[in-house]
Amino acid sequence: MAAPDLNLLITLDVLLAEGSVARAARRLRLSPSAMSRALARLRETTGDLLLVRAGRGLVPTPRATELRERVNHLVQEAEAVLRPAEALNLKGLVRTFTLRASEGFVETFGPDLLVRVGKEAPGVRLRFTQKTDKESTSLRDGTVDLETGVIGSATSPEVRVQALFRDRFIGVVRIGHPLCQGKVTPGRYAAGKHVVVSRRNFDKGPIDEALKPFGLEREIGTVVGGFSTALALVRASDLIASVPERHTKGLRDGLHSFSLPAPPPEITVSLMWHPRMDGDLAHRWLRACIRDACTRSHAAAADRPVAGEG
Repeated sequence: MAAPDLNLLITLDVLLAEGSVARAARRLRLSPSAMSRALARLRETTGDLLLVRAGRGLVPTPRATELRERVNHLVQEAEAVLRPAEALNLKGLVRTFTLRASEGFVETFGPDLLVRVGKEAPGVRLRFTQKTDKESTSLRDGTVDLETGVIGSATSPEVRVQALFRDRFIGVVRIGHPLCQGKVTPGRYAAGKHVVVSRRNFDKGPIDEALKPFGLEREIGTVVGGFSTALALVRASDLIASVPERHTKGLRDGLHSFSLPAPPPEITVSLMWHPRMDGDLAHRWLRACIRDACTRSHAAAADRPVAGEG
């Protein structure tokens, strides 16, 4: 069966509203003969005369009277779908967004983000989920709205990406640790026992590559899956953690941080989303909120040098 011509809905809506072929033709800027042909097609499609002559005018059949309100509603709905999106009403917005990010990102940037969202859109709720891998499946299937992190080989090329900030790795130890005193040389740094962060349980990474020119290797005491866990172990031991500076600002309170003597390349932390959300006004607004939260945090941290600098 051939699909119906949905353009006939608009013609039917105007014919039922005007009750006249001539007036409907003028309204749709068609010739009377073209409108008569359209009416004939409508009669054939619906199996009803729709409009019949009564004296000098036309009157709707019972079927046409039944259809009038439904057809008008369908046409209005279709027009609304095809119109450009209206201005976003943040105060009236009721929606839950799911953000996948590391604990450090949430603890560092979450407070500012929640304050702004609460003020501008009190009906919006943010749900944070932990980042356990770099797969893009959750963005594709819609279970996650936004994601933050470093782009990896597992990140789908279809995903939209916007850089948020650059970050560098620094060393962290408990207060009173031997590395709190004196210059931290590559030798002193490598000689300590380290906690390594790796979601895939690797015990080597960019930091170890940076130590190779010095002929040094770290002694790995343990491997954990997240920066929060690594810093919790550092608080209670003589382990050394090497973590991204801005990503872990809130997690490092009460610990001693220092610049690495053999720093690896900086990393770029990005915001990721699926392209189908590009035009969603509420999604755009939230992306701007996250970018602004990261920018404010960078400005606040700029005047606080890590130990061993300046």
